[in-house]
Amino acid sequence: MGTPNLLRQFDSARPVVAFDFDGTLTVRDSFLAFLLYREGALAYAWGGARMLPDLIAYLFSRDREKLKVRAATIYLKGLNRNALSGSAETFAEAVVTRLLRPDAAQTWLEWKQRGAVMCIVTASPEITVQPFADRLGADLLLGTQLSFDADERVTGAFDTANCRGQEKVNRLRAVFGPDVRLTAAYGDTAGDTEMLAISDAPGYRVFTKKPPNPL
Repeated sequence: MGTPNLLRQFDSARPVVAFDFDGTLTVRDSFLAFLLYREGALAYAWGGARMLPDLIAYLFSRDREKLKVRAATIYLKGLNRNALSGSAETFAEAVVTRLLRPDAAQTWLEWKQRGAVMCIVTASPEITVQPFADRLGADLLLGTQLSFDADERVTGAFDTANCRGQEKVNRLRAVFGPDVRLTAAYGDTAGDTEMLAISDAPGYRVFTKKPPNPL
């Protein structure tokens, strides 16, 4: 999703607004929250123990993509695509009101009512964010894509680069063209810097509210 040029699907007169997902629209990392929800506390903790060497290596390499691939391998490898999609849908239904920031959701709604092309651009797997994008009425979801084998089972690898930093801009350009300019963009980490730089109204850590009983 997001790799072909989809420019003709969108009216060029409409403003384009991009939101990071984790920490911007949400109060916490949605992928980790999904893994905990799906695995349960004990299996999640055991997976974390298996990842300890990778976490130590990350302190030196800062290679987020490698760490995320390892998490996908430990927790999801061999899982059928439909089963994963079903788990993501169940997760979203259970936690959406506790995961989304109310002020971010309100700003999203305001831009949507103004007719903007609403984009979520995230490093999290597209397949786990999709149910949230559906509920928000997103026009476009650009995220990291998990790899599936011929039997539609998770391989543990990625089909795309980790969608953070410059990759966010690359993915937006693949859709809107090389000269894409965002009307507004919102993010909360250094991984959003490049996306914010192509926005006329960059919003960095502007959303701070939490829902009742946050996840």
